Amino acid sequence: MSPREPENGNGSVSADENQSNLRLIVADTQAIFRVGVRKVLALEDDIRVVAQAENLGQTLAAVAKFPADVLLFESRLTPNPAEAVSEILKKNSSLRIIVVTGDIDEATTVDYFRRGVRGIINRAIAPDLLVRCIRKVQGGEMWLDNQGVSWVIEAYRSQASALTSPRPKNRLTDKVVKNYLRRVYDKLGVSDRLELALYCVHHRLLENAPGLPKADAQADVATATPVSPLPN
Repeated sequence: MSPREPENGNGSVSADENQSNLRLIVADTQAIFRVGVRKVLALEDDIRVVAQAENLGQTLAAVAKFPADVLLFESRLTPNPAEAVSEILKKNSSLRIIVVTGDIDEATTVDYFRRGVRGIINRAIAPDLLVRCIRKVQGGEMWLDNQGVSWVIEAYRSQASALTSPRPKNRLTDKVVKNYLRRVYDKLGVSDRLELALYCVHHRLLENAPGLPKADAQADVATATPVSPLPN
């Protein structure tokens, strides 16, 4: 089966409409969820669902066929969703991916973002938060719940600490380290180590460091807590 355009009139999109709208592909195994997303987004004048998919093959075909800004991608579409993310971004490196998933652990969260995912949401996300998430991700931000933010920041902070820690024989005093950090903060326009870690994520400063997988995500972090399911 091939990816489907949403059932909306004749399905055609004018050039002007295509440029002004935020274009979304919805890839999910459950038709009821895809319908729910379309109902929610039908109330938004500037967001258009340009294609739907119910398996990985259709998703890859949709990404190749339909110009899109954001992909809503259910993790259960494939046994290895992280690898699928990499495969999708090879077809369209500018596509912003939001993963729809259930319970998720720290390692999986960090792996998703290092591969280029821009947001992770639960299927039970409230409709207004779903719309906000799509807009934020399209605008270049990352979308995670509070726990996910802590995991991602800690992962980059640990890598940065490992790469910048001096050898024992060259150990610097705390005062010298603080002075150097303050100069770095001032130069980059950040105020503390947390903001510095976010800056590293945003500008991909550590992606070529030894032992650190490449990170395609480049964004600030927005947080949200799912509170109620999408309407059926």
